[in-house]
Amino acid sequence: MKRGQFEGQLLLLITLALVAFGLVMVFSATSGQATLGNGDASYYLRKQALYALIGVVLLVLLRRTSYRKLRPLAPTLIVASLGLLIAVLAIGTTVNGAKRWLQVGPAVFQPSELAKLALVVWLAAHLSRRPAPRTMAELFKPIGLVTGVFCALFLAEPDLGTAITVVVMLGGMLVVSGAPGRLLATSGGLAVALVLAAAWFEPYRRARLLSFLNPWDDPQGAGYQTVQAMLGLGSGGIFGAGLGQSVLKMFYLPEAHTDMIFAIVGEELGLVGTTALIGAYTAFGYAGFRVALGCKDPFGKRLAAGITTLVCGQALINIAAVMGVAPLTGITLPFVSYGGSSLVVGLAGVGILLNIAGDHGRAARARVPDRGGGNSRTRAAGDRDRRSAQRARRRRDVRRVAGSR
Repeated sequence: MKRGQFEGQLLLLITLALVAFGLVMVFSATSGQATLGNGDASYYLRKQALYALIGVVLLVLLRRTSYRKLRPLAPTLIVASLGLLIAVLAIGTTVNGAKRWLQVGPAVFQPSELAKLALVVWLAAHLSRRPAPRTMAELFKPIGLVTGVFCALFLAEPDLGTAITVVVMLGGMLVVSGAPGRLLATSGGLAVALVLAAAWFEPYRRARLLSFLNPWDDPQGAGYQTVQAMLGLGSGGIFGAGLGQSVLKMFYLPEAHTDMIFAIVGEELGLVGTTALIGAYTAFGYAGFRVALGCKDPFGKRLAAGITTLVCGQALINIAAVMGVAPLTGITLPFVSYGGSSLVVGLAGVGILLNIAGDHGRAARARVPDRGGGNSRTRAAGDRDRRSAQRARRRRDVRRVAGSR
């Protein structure tokens, strides 16, 4: 199997497995509440399955469409995403105190999910045209400025988790682009300081930050969600209580089917289930970065790195928050949590990644001469070239002997 083919097949297998696993876990986490709410246990499952179907269609289409066509669309995508983020602040739907959704007829979507992918495309296009930034001034104009505007709009919704994910994604793309370690350390420290400032000056974020340090100080207040998640993970043991047997999902753990679904996985499938899930994201990261490092096209290399970091970085942030080793940020677990916008855009991103992997595989095959039996013309041409070279060498030898006489 050619290099690129293996990574592409591994990415596709892991993605489809995570989507299927997510459907099972969404049904497990919502069936009880849905039955009590409207008498339809499969209500959330049907909606998530529809989102998955739309996402898979986009995955197939983008897998067959050259990723290079995205490069000239980068400015349009970035402007359209900024417009949608501004629109959501003006006319968006408010849920639990956050304005993150736009409703168009019966459809509701989250512009920040589309904005993340648009930002990846724009950053890849920009970084592929110029050398990697080496100073803070080079990083700020225009990469830091554009990313900062996006993060400011995310924070205004408010959506700190997406802002952190975007910063992590940018870091991954800068590493692949060859940015110096001193710049990465300096910009990373500045990003952490800005995140802490954003958390401290917003009361509910400050409460989450302080409760993260010791959630047991206020187990019925600010630390409630973290404490319940820890109880779920701890009660699962090695093999879990069994699929569908979670107790926390019945009105104990808020957002059990979205942000906190990893806790339900731990309670029902135990350490074995959570380890397998973490292993799946690790394998996704391995295959994705192999595609990025093997791609010879500068735009494709950075695009693959950005998409891979986006998926794996978001998974890492979500899992760390559920386990209590990072503050809660309110972002979903990619491909597993309930959420239409996240699932559809995530699958679209994987489609682009698969196209990069396939394109790299085709390029590798084009560089390798045919050693099989299917291309007789290529072999015949090679034989003729070798015979011509041998005749030329014999003629030179004859002339050299005649001259010596």
